[in-house]
Amino acid sequence: MDTRDFTEEDIVPAGFWIRLWATLLDSIIIFLPINIVLFFLFQIDFAEDISRLLSSLYYLLLPLFWSGQTVGKAICRIRIVKTNGEDVHIGNMLLRVIVSGIIYGITFGIAAIVSVVMVCVREDKRALHDLIAGTCVTYTD
Repeated sequence: MDTRDFTEEDIVPAGFWIRLWATLLDSIIIFLPINIVLFFLFQIDFAEDISRLLSSLYYLLLPLFWSGQTVGKAICRIRIVKTNGEDVHIGNMLLRVIVSGIIYGITFGIAAIVSVVMVCVREDKRALHDLIAGTCVTYTD
């Protein structure tokens, strides 16, 4: 994992509130309409499973093809990058989404709370999933 210092000009860490806002925008713009359609097309339990799968694929794949951004991140002008400022690749995103999701699930959400605290108090604003994946969330130009 690269460990370039975060004080470099090209990496300005994005904090908790802007990251939360980007996630909320993704939920409203992307997932609310999808969940409404799935609810009317399928049984509730099956719709929840499809929704989880689509959500995982969205957060895993879209940043690979869209310079580290989701729709919410693009609106908020932030993006996911490797710690050296380069674009993320599939390995980073698998670690960020899948492995960290397993860790959050195994710990019954406690690790997710730890991640929120990390983003709030760490100077580099990196959450647990960022540390696992060798990524950070930064403002775009």
